[in-house]
Order: sequence, then C-alpha cells, then structure tokens
Amino acid sequence: MTVVQEDALYDFLDDASAPFSTASAAAFVRRRESGSSRRIVEEVEAFLRSRKLAFPLETADSSGAEWVSRRAFFSSGSFSIAPTRLEIRNGILIPGHRCVPFANPILLPHEFQFRFEGAVIPQTTSEGPPEDFYPYYDLYGEEYAPQYLARDNPENEDSYNADAYEDPPEVSVKTLDMRALYRELSFVPGDRFTVRVVDWKGGIFELLRPEKNPDSAALSEWSSAAEAGFFKSFEALGPAASTEEQIAFAYWYGGERLLRAPSLSLEEFLYERTDKIDTVPYGMETRFWRAGKEIPDNGPWSVDKGPPDKTDVELLLARLGIPVSEYVVESYIRDAFFLKDAEVHRIFQRLVPDGIKIDQNERLFIAQFISEARDDLVRSYNFFSDKDTGPLRTRVAELHTAVIDLSARLGEQKGDASWLPKHALVTLSQLQTHAANLLEDLDFDDPPEERELVGMENSLDGMIDTFDDLKDSIDEARDGFRRTRFSVVRSAPNGSSAQWRTVQLALSGTGVWRRLSVPESLTLADLHRLIQHCFGWKGGRLHGFVAAGTVYGPEADAGVIPERDETLAALLSDGVFEISYDYDYGSEWEVRIAVLHACDAEPSLTPACSAGEGAAPPETIGGPLRYRRFVSALKSGDGGERELAIAELGADFDPDSFDRAELNTRLAGSFSSI
Repeated sequence: MTVVQEDALYDFLDDASAPFSTASAAAFVRRRESGSSRRIVEEVEAFLRSRKLAFPLETADSSGAEWVSRRAFFSSGSFSIAPTRLEIRNGILIPGHRCVPFANPILLPHEFQFRFEGAVIPQTTSEGPPEDFYPYYDLYGEEYAPQYLARDNPENEDSYNADAYEDPPEVSVKTLDMRALYRELSFVPGDRFTVRVVDWKGGIFELLRPEKNPDSAALSEWSSAAEAGFFKSFEALGPAASTEEQIAFAYWYGGERLLRAPSLSLEEFLYERTDKIDTVPYGMETRFWRAGKEIPDNGPWSVDKGPPDKTDVELLLARLGIPVSEYVVESYIRDAFFLKDAEVHRIFQRLVPDGIKIDQNERLFIAQFISEARDDLVRSYNFFSDKDTGPLRTRVAELHTAVIDLSARLGEQKGDASWLPKHALVTLSQLQTHAANLLEDLDFDDPPEERELVGMENSLDGMIDTFDDLKDSIDEARDGFRRTRFSVVRSAPNGSSAQWRTVQLALSGTGVWRRLSVPESLTLADLHRLIQHCFGWKGGRLHGFVAAGTVYGPEADAGVIPERDETLAALLSDGVFEISYDYDYGSEWEVRIAVLHACDAEPSLTPACSAGEGAAPPETIGGPLRYRRFVSALKSGDGGERELAIAELGADFDPDSFDRAELNTRLAGSFSSI
C-alpha cells in the first residue's frame, strides 16, 4: 500500500462505528486514490491482519462483516480509574496509562480531555522526580515510561536528551486539577471513577460519580472475564507488538463484560488482584504473560516481519532475513552519498552483509534496484543540508548491518542453539526493528529538528550498548558451550560412559537464569542441592518438584514420590524435558528446569555452569514480585522505600551481577564425582 492508501485506511478506521468488511474498507481506499491496484482488497486484508488495526469477527454475517474497529468496540464501553492515595492527597489525577485500551492509541495521555457532568476538568502541572511518575505509565511497558514523560512537554524532552544515561532530577507533567471534585465527592482511597468514552477519536472522556462499595461478586466476574481475555490474547497474539496491543485484544477476547461497570481499574487487576498474569521480560522490552512462565522465542503467532504488502525487493530482502522497507534501502543510499562512497557494490555490501547467503540472480536483482534508486535520489540529495543528519544515519546503518550480520551467522550455525542467552534472537529482532525505524525516519531530504536528532542519538546510544552487551553474552555462552561439547569424556566410577545433559534453570518472575552440564544419573534430590547452590540459598524451606503432573518431595507422602528415587535419565526415558521446582511455598519461588541437548562430561565429573545472567535474590525476600519492587526501590525509590530495600538487599546489591567462575568453584567443592 502507498502512503496515501495507508492514510486513507487509518481515516476509515477512525470513523468506522459499526462492523465492516474488508471490501468496504478497500472501496474507501480506492475512492481516496483512484489508481489503486486490483489487489487492493488483498493488500488491505494483509495490512489489517499484520498491523492488528481492527478486531477480527469469528464469522461473517449476511452483510459480509469481518472486522470491528477499535472505535466501534471501545466507544460503547466504560472502564474504571482508581486514583492513588498520593493523587488524592495532592488533588490531582495523572492520566498516564489510565485510559488504555479505551483511548485512541495515536494520542498521548496529555492530549486527553476529561469532563465531569458536562464541564471540562481543568489541567494543571505537577513537578517531581521522574520515578514518582513512572508507575502511572507502566502499562505501556516499563521501558517506555521515560519516553511518555519526555513527550509530555518540550522541557521534559530537553531534560531527558541532556543525558542519555541518567534521568533528569525533576520533570513537569500535565495532570488534572481534581481538588474541588475530590472535596465535592468526599473521595477516599479505594473509591473508583467509572469513565465513559465520549469521543474515541478526539480522546474525550467523562468521569461519572463513583459507586461506593460495588458488588464484590460483580468485580470477581469482571476479573474472571479479564483473565480469560488475556489468556486467549496470549494464545492468539503471543507477546504481540506491544503491551498496549496485548491489552486491547485481551478486552476483545474477554467480551462485553469488560466494557461494563462495575469493574476494576486495569492497574488494580494486573498488579493487585490476579496472580495468574505477570509482567515479564521479553528481549529488551516487557510484556504481560502467564505468571511463572517465560515467553517462548517462537510460537504459532510468529509471522514474517516487515511490511504486510511487500514490493518485490522487500519480499526478497525479507526471505534473506532482512525485513526492511524500500525506505530503509533508500536511507542506505543517502548514507552512501554522505560518505561519498556510492558505488552500487559498496551499498550492497552494507545492506546485505557477508553473513547472508545469496545467489547470483538475487544479488543482481537487489543491485539493479539500488542502482535505479540511487540514480533517482541523487537528483535531490544535498550534502550540506545533510551535514547534521548524515553522521547519525551512518551510525544507525552500521548498527543495522551488524545486527543483520550477527542474526544471519547465528541462524547458519548447525545443531542445537539452546546455548544462546535467553531471548537473544528476540533482542536482535527488536534491535533490527528499532534501527530500521530510525533509518526510515532519516530517509528525507529535510533534516529533522535538532531536538529530534538529539533524541534519536540518545536512543541509538542505548541500542548500541544493548547490542554490545548481547554480543558479549553470546560470545561467553558460545565459549562455555564449546568447552562443554569438547571436554574430555572420563569414565564413570562403574566403568561405563555416563551420559550428560545441558540443563537450564530459570527463576520465574525474574531475569535470573543458569545453564549447566549435569549427568543424567542426577537424582532430583541432587538437583535440589544443585539449585540451592546456583542461587546461593540455604535449602531450609519446603520444596518439591513437579514433572508431567507427578509430585516429588523429600519424603514419601500421599501422592508424593521421594525425590531421591527419581533420576533425570528416568524422566527423559518417559519423554519429560521440563520440570518445575517450587521452593518456600509462602514466597512461591519457582524454578523452571529445561533439559536440553546431550553433552560431553565435565573433566571433573562434577556439574558445571557454562552461562547465566542476573544476581540471585535472597531467599528470604518474599518472592519474585517483592524482589522486583525492592530492586526498583533500590534504584529510584523514595526515602522509606529505599531504606527498606537496602535493609533487604544491601546498599551495594547489583541485580545484574553474576560470577560464573565463583559458582563453578562452589559446585566443584560441593559435588564429588557423580
């Protein structure tokens, strides 16, 4: 689809207040651009499905309806906002993420308008350290909260751009002046506003008088519908493109009950009410997912990335593992002009790095496109007007090329890639997407404004740091894997050759994991000891294993098999490759154990760690949720929160630290030959 066609489709969706068919949307696009191709219906269909711009109906009705727009679905509903104690005390309401998913996603929170009984609620500003405001934007993804604050006003943007690695000491945020309203309504903590959508497209909402003491059974019914909606969203979309997209489809799959009061605020539901859904890391971003579970790198939702209506060159590049638009290719060409190195073969080498396997016909096709685009762009390119943008574009292109090359080389490696750091390929994909988006933004003759360039520079610096850290993690994991694979095989004490396996231990609700080589003769009792060593725990609390529905514990009990009587080898012979280990049932620590590929024995015949990430939390801290909150408070909490975090973790606690050599020393001293 052309830019004009895309704009027309977005306009159609903004105004679609009833179910519609793909054909009707395509007809609207065709009227806007009369020269649309005969494939416009297929292109619109691909665009809607790929970009998740509307909700699909299960079956078409007699009029051929297939879709419901966000406007049509959410305009008919209502939701809840529960002001915090801090907001009530200060007489404000921070819009933040409160209107997700009922708001038009193209609008920013400070652009919303709120009314009460027909009168517009005035805006005011609130100042404070940014960490005070971040929790009000977390539903967009914790990693994006700073961006939303920066975009609230130019002063914030300048403050964030001043230092890419430090938050500004203070920000100013547009808030609602609620002083008179809170007094009039005798508003107290725990009360909720029911909010009605007045104008979805314009971002206008009406606050209704709070209902005191809503029916708890009705709230439980709402929670059950929300949980069911999220689970179906996970099945259909997986991690989706964003948390906002996950939430929107969760409401769609949850049904009409989620659009009616009484209801919980989304914050209350996700952070206080449900114990089945949690925020989890996904590459360098976060998503919602089943509590205690990791998001797989791939799943039924995985689709080819890139434009849904690819041109011939975009199709070829996508097949080669370079999912970019023609605008990205043009940005590479502009970079070549800036570097004064615009030979076609040199541009080709930057766009398609050596790690990509390509035949001669494919090479000629891409080179021909580059040649024609270069000859077209050179007419308008001006080196002097590009002097500020050019250096940034060069750095972005270098990063994009490096990411594509590393991804291709990892994909070409034969054998089991389970040795890779967790979500390594996901992180590379996210880096590629972000770098490609920057290159698209830089494919223009008119340079961006200075403020925008500074923001891009800061974003790029963070992406480069992430890429460098990921490369180091991959190199370390590869070295550990090679040592495991090529170590000398010693004979077991009984004279036979023991079979060894690589296992991965992942601590649910955290980013902490360890990868080890262990003998298949390891009993679950031995595995319990091993886990305790890996996380530096004492082992004095209740624990148990669950494998394929069977429960194992320290001693035989009703329905419980002694863990000393079960080995990895026996479980593997039954086709069991995933085991759950629960520790301290009050804190609900869960370790997910994945049994991976066979490997050679360690020379010492003792378990050894080949890779891992993250400092293990103290076992006494109360579980993963409290641990994450303490880590956050240690970094940016207020006085009381930070003091409590220091008491629990220590002032020098580094959540990212992990000493593999030290762990292996402990393992060697604690496990004799097995």
